[in-house]
Amino acid sequence: MLINEFDPWKSKLCTCPRKFSFSPYTGCSHACVYCYITSYIPDPFRSRLKKDLFRRLRKEISKVDTYISMANSSDPYPPEERFNKATRGCLRIFKENDVKVLIITKSDIVKRDIDILKEMKATVSITITSLDDEKAKRVERKAPPPSRRLEALRKLSKAGIPCSVRLDPIIPGYNDEEIERIVESVAPYCEHIVASTIKPRRDSFSRLKRLFDIDKFKFERIGGSFYLPKELRFSLLKRVEDACRGHGLSFAACREGYEFKAKSCDGSHLIE
Repeated sequence: MLINEFDPWKSKLCTCPRKFSFSPYTGCSHACVYCYITSYIPDPFRSRLKKDLFRRLRKEISKVDTYISMANSSDPYPPEERFNKATRGCLRIFKENDVKVLIITKSDIVKRDIDILKEMKATVSITITSLDDEKAKRVERKAPPPSRRLEALRKLSKAGIPCSVRLDPIIPGYNDEEIERIVESVAPYCEHIVASTIKPRRDSFSRLKRLFDIDKFKFERIGGSFYLPKELRFSLLKRVEDACRGHGLSFAACREGYEFKAKSCDGSHLIE
């Protein structure tokens, strides 16, 4: 199936509303060091189009009775999307069928589709982990630099498309000192921020260890992921929450067990 009800490993810490997950691609060419898809997708860092995409999407679209989250495992705007235009085609189908869509991406290619997005029920969530292009490249190796993502965020906001930002993942010793500056930089162009601390699975944990001295944080196993100690996680999330409050933004945390007051964790409340 192309469209599945979202269920992140049946995590008891997941606070997402009922939604459906969909991606035009298998694998993700952004090749982020911390990515969890290497634990279950073969050849994970190569984006390839799903077979017979548009026909299958039209066949399955009637099952969506809430909204589509695009995409949770593979970015809907990998470099290949510039010429494939598959995500653009899928947006047209969603628009024709009046389906609500939450787009989650690290790519500035999304601004190409402003003409469609502003005519449909949609919101865009852009991931910003650092404001430094070179620093971001260490962990998000083939993703567009943050400077281009911020420019896309500005253009989407200017076009009237409701936006949120994912400050995800927060990695102590890498981007935690930027928390307040990131929130300040994105505040004029978004309404909501969802934050998440690093939660590597076994394979991504090994990759992260080559870049950071993360063993010192004494991770604990929760489900299939490794979590930072609760006290450290909550102190980082509180800094995000306080910064959001200072800029009039709503705040949520992703699979943390941290209480928040936003209408949704993923920003889907902005669709309307």
